[in-house]
Amino acid sequence: MDVNFELYKVFYFAAKTLNFSKAAEMLFVSQSAVSQSIKLLEKKLGTKLFFRHAKNMKLTSEGQLLFKHIEQAFNFIKSGERALYEINSMTQGEIRIGASDTICKYFLLPCFKVFHEKYPNIKIQITNRPSPVCVNLLKNGNIDIAVVNLNKKYEYGDLKIKEVKTIQDVFIAGEKFYKLKDKIIKLKDLENYPLISLEKNSTTRMFFEDLINRYNVSIVPEIELDSIDLLVELTKIGLGISFVMADAVKDELNNGRIFTLNIKESIPERGIGIVIHRKIPLSPAMKEFINMFEVI
Repeated sequence: MDVNFELYKVFYFAAKTLNFSKAAEMLFVSQSAVSQSIKLLEKKLGTKLFFRHAKNMKLTSEGQLLFKHIEQAFNFIKSGERALYEINSMTQGEIRIGASDTICKYFLLPCFKVFHEKYPNIKIQITNRPSPVCVNLLKNGNIDIAVVNLNKKYEYGDLKIKEVKTIQDVFIAGEKFYKLKDKIIKLKDLENYPLISLEKNSTTRMFFEDLINRYNVSIVPEIELDSIDLLVELTKIGLGISFVMADAVKDELNNGRIFTLNIKESIPERGIGIVIHRKIPLSPAMKEFINMFEVI
């Protein structure tokens, strides 16, 4: 199908704004030109892309599907433009990183500090999302790299993975459950205690569920959160037992407000990894940031 790229460009801005007048301003053309381009594109594709609902413009289901692909293409183009612009300079630009709050706080902060001190004019754009969401953002070209909790069951496709750190998960509890501190506990025993857990869309939660399923244990969390910091605070005041990355609770373990449970079954280590897209070239700034992992 032979469709002029300019028509897709008009469609991208029209779909992004859902307003032909705003799209025309961004494209420096008339609203009539935008309308005509959309009509021509709909004719070539043989389907309606927009419809009016009350006073608002909406995408049809076909329009939503097309926009999903066009947005990804535009993000890839922007990545290429940025890489070319920065190819001979480290004095400006930006790097776009996707990572969970936990990975940012307990793993990436030293890298951010060193990189910013060395290249203060390069903007660090951080997108905080659970690891599976970060992987999808990378697939769509919304970020340059993702730093994630690795999951062997996840389909990475065109993504390249480099493991940079191993982590150990532990069960933690507060003073309310102090009687468990010196005991060897089976995972099955935890069915009798309240559990506080991260939400289901997190890699840590998926890892936890794989662990208990392996030992035929059934635990339904009483509280689900999207913040590990809040999870630890609720554990401190005795609302339940939690499953967390050990590195995230070092200080709390040292001050004695919480303790780790001695679980009889082995809890495997897992990894944190850098994920990049094989089809998207990395800018010099992004490559330099990745090198930070080797020296910190």
